[in-house]
Parts: sequence; structure tokens; C-alpha cells
Amino acid sequence: MTALLTILKHGPLMTVQDGGRYGYRSRGVSTSGAVDRDAHAIANALVGNDPAAAAIEFALMGGSFSADRDVLVAVTGGACSIEIDGQPVSTWESHILKAGETLSVGGLQGSVWGYVAISGGITIAPVLGSRSTHLRTGVGGVDGKSLATGDTLPIGSTAKLSPRTLGTPYLRGSGPIQIVPGPQEDYFDEIAWRAFLTQPFTVTQSRDRMAMVLDGPKTEAFKGHDIVSDATVLGSIQVPGSGKPIVLTADGQTTGGYPKIATVISSDLTRLAQMPAGSRFMFRAISADMAEELFIRAEERLVAVIGDLRKKP
Repeated sequence: MTALLTILKHGPLMTVQDGGRYGYRSRGVSTSGAVDRDAHAIANALVGNDPAAAAIEFALMGGSFSADRDVLVAVTGGACSIEIDGQPVSTWESHILKAGETLSVGGLQGSVWGYVAISGGITIAPVLGSRSTHLRTGVGGVDGKSLATGDTLPIGSTAKLSPRTLGTPYLRGSGPIQIVPGPQEDYFDEIAWRAFLTQPFTVTQSRDRMAMVLDGPKTEAFKGHDIVSDATVLGSIQVPGSGKPIVLTADGQTTGGYPKIATVISSDLTRLAQMPAGSRFMFRAISADMAEELFIRAEERLVAVIGDLRKKP
């Protein structure tokens, strides 16, 4: 008989997400997957799952959960209060949740996207090779929708419940958000580029899994703000007529009709996506070669962290 996880109380934008839906962008299907891929992968590793296994993602505020058999649970993404049947436990560690007990996850502090991983993973049927939820199109997850109170999710089996901890915090970098010039960089003159790279931007409350809108110096495209739609990638920075840049994140569309001034490098996109509304930051332009080098370093770090967790009993 399949074990079940029950959502006793749901938080905002709570969805099932895994490592992402790859191979379909040319057909207009967004990648989806966790917004913070590192936090998602580490949560899974803490409970003994494959890093890309399906887990629960939430925005700002968690919720409460129970399972009908003993499982390991881990909460990552940022600092927040967690309790198991009223007893406080820590983030970035795994803990045994016994059958019938309640896991309560509070609000995130200093970050936006959180993750709840359960040993065995969430085993809903995959769609196009992924269990990730894409809310705009209603693809994947549980009927393509956000999770709600009363929903039940099937979870896989595990041989042994062995709690793990990182040992040291998984700290993010700091400093400017690094970018490489985008495919329409020539739509923006020297004055626009100077402002873009020397004046601060602020994260606004206009955000979801698809994109986040920034406030700051008005970014003017002297060639105009409408183009023939072409391909976008995660981290593409589109500039509409408002002059307020839009950064595409996990559920970002696959094409767009606004000029793209730049692309946030892969190793900095999560850090930007995790910034709460009101956060201020600067952009810094780097070469594509440097962006690739930073990506390789970030991947090596994540692989090392997950490898160390797998070695633990």
C-alpha cells in the first residue's frame, strides 16, 4: 500500500517540484523545477533521495504536514522555525517524522523560496519526464495546481531512516549580481548601459515562479522595446516599455518579444531569486568564459556537499 503525505495547512505558491523538465523548450515547454536548485538538491540529499527527486516548494511561508508512516524530512532554502509535534528542530538537517506526527514550517527569514523533502520522494506521475508543476499552463504536479490543505501526495519507500546534517551552513555569495550581455545588447546605448551597471536596482513585490520585476534607473532601448519574439533562457533580463527589467526564473516563458539587455549568470540567478522584496543590489558585467568558470565551480561545490551527505550513515 502506498504511503501518503497529507497537507494539513498550505503556504503561498506551494507546489511539487523536481530537478526540472528538460528537452522541450524548443516546443514551448518551460523548464520549471525548483527556483533554488541547490537548496532543493540538498534537501533531497539530507533525506537520502536522489538530488533531483520531487519535493515541496513554498514561497515565504511554509505550512504543516503529516505522513502515515515514519519518514525523514528536511527543510532548506533559508532560516525559519520548524517543529515536529511542537518540538523545535533545525533547518538544513533531516529529522524523523513519525507516522501521525505533525511537521510545522514557519515563515522564511531573509529568503523567499523554501523546500520540504521527504524520504522516498513524492511519486506522483511524471508529465513529459518530470513531476514539476508549471502553474501557468497547468502541467505536472497535482493537476497542474498549487497544493492546498487536504491534498495527499504518494511517497516512495526507503530502506533506512538515517538523519543527516550539513555540518557547516550552505552560505550564498555576496556582492553584485553578475551578468553577460544579452542578444539585444545593441538596443541599449552607452548611457543606458552606464546606468544599468552603476546604479542600484530594487527587487519589487511583482514576482512569482515565472519572473521578477526590478525597480531602479529606467532602462531605455533606443531601438525600441518591441522585437520579433525570439528564444529566452533562465536568467534572461527583458526590458519592456516601462523600462523596468524583468528577470525570467524557473517557469519563465521560452520566447519573448522584449529586447534582452543581459542574462543573469547561472551561479547568481538563485541568489537574486532568493532576495526578498525591497532588497537592493548592483549588476556587474562579466565575460561568457568567466560565467562558465563560475558555473563549473558552483556545480563542483554542490556535488561535493551532496557527496559528503551520502557518505554519512
